[in-house]
Amino acid sequence: MTDETCPLFGEQGGKLTYGSYLRVPELLELQIPESSPPAHDELLFITIHQVYELWFKLILHELTDARNRMLTGEAYAPRVRLERSQAIMRVLVSQVDVIDTMTPQDFLAFREKLAPASGFQSVQFREVEFLSNLKDPTYLDRFRGLTEAEEARLRERLVEPSLWDGYVTLLAHNGFPVATEEEREVALKQIAHDREKYGQLWDLAEALIAHDQSLALWRSRHVLMAERQIGTKAGTGGSAGGAYLRSRLPLRCYPELWSLRSAL
Repeated sequence: MTDETCPLFGEQGGKLTYGSYLRVPELLELQIPESSPPAHDELLFITIHQVYELWFKLILHELTDARNRMLTGEAYAPRVRLERSQAIMRVLVSQVDVIDTMTPQDFLAFREKLAPASGFQSVQFREVEFLSNLKDPTYLDRFRGLTEAEEARLRERLVEPSLWDGYVTLLAHNGFPVATEEEREVALKQIAHDREKYGQLWDLAEALIAHDQSLALWRSRHVLMAERQIGTKAGTGGSAGGAYLRSRLPLRCYPELWSLRSAL
């Protein structure tokens, strides 16, 4: 390799910097409080939720790739993608500890400025749910302020295969009948009872369960955070607040994998 083609590492002659590569100046200009004068904890609130959206973007990147690879018959890489997503979800759950340092009084200092904005309107989180097999088309009727691009993304997630569809396709790729729930139960039992032969399929099913569990833990932690901040008040977007969040706690992305536990 000649000097002309050898990449330059270190700062000598380099065109990229840490700040330019990561767009740090632009990133740090995006936290704009609505309150005037700015309430002290509004920066905390904005930062936390912007960071959530960055993590959601990465989770979608990983889960989409996991789904796509299962659809083509892969079992190893999808499990790796799911395990990375689970690690991210653990960060999201622990990140609630940061916002819990905000008292209800400090939140009330700027909460009225948020309406009608609400976490309910997180398009990326709904994409995560749709991709994870929690598809609910009524959300598109209840969302407010969607851009055309956001609505198109959600509609695409509704009609495209979910992670569960990817796993079922993978079962079929391995020769299992999967047309009915009964056939899938037989397949899952066979996989569970012969992990020596079907270890990758079993490990992937466990990764899906772990992903489902991490979403459930996030929902549980989220409702406690909301109740700590606003009690039984309605959400800024008009939802029932904590009551609405609690109604979503029993949701399961992959009920057939949970039912398998009782059938073993």
